[in-house]
This record gives sequence, structure tokens and C-alpha cells, in this order.
Amino acid sequence: MKTPPILAPRKMINVKEAVSSATKALQDLFPGKDLAGLELEEVELTEDGKSWLITLGFDVPRKGMLSLPLDMRGEYERKYKIFTVDGDTGHVTAMKIRKP
Repeated sequence: MKTPPILAPRKMINVKEAVSSATKALQDLFPGKDLAGLELEEVELTEDGKSWLITLGFDVPRKGMLSLPLDMRGEYERKYKIFTVDGDTGHVTAMKIRKP
């Protein structure tokens, strides 16, 4: 009877690599878009330990604010995206809108 092969321990990407993958994906998905104030907001490892959840925040120019008084209008509004990054490959497998 053959003994099963010994599996090498899984080498998971670190959090810096996951953040880098998420940031690159955001910039690739929205080329030429003004993503002012791009910042890392949250980092979380999924419960199964197989993926990273990376939340990135950025400012985009506001639209449709002309009906508000001048002192209540802001030039930008904050947007948030959650990226799921595969812990083994570093590939982004999902992107979702995160509401504050």
C-alpha cells in the first residue's frame, strides 16, 4: 500500500501583497478616473483563512450637488470598495461596494 504524499505547508501571501493586489486592481478597473485620497481603510482575513478582505477608500468628484446651499456642498465624496484577494495566488476574486 502506497503512503499518501506529504503536502507542503501552504504559503499564503502576506497582507502587504494583498493590499498591493487590491490597489492595482482598483487602478486597472478605473483607468484615468480621479481616485484622490486613495487609502487603505480595513484589512481582514476571511474566517476560513484562505482570502484577504481589503477595503480601499478614495474620493471622487460629487455630482448633482447644485441644489444644496454652497456651504453644504463638498467637492468630493468618499467611496469604499472591498476586494477579496486569494491568499494563495494573490489574485483579486471579487470587488464589492462598501457602504459606510
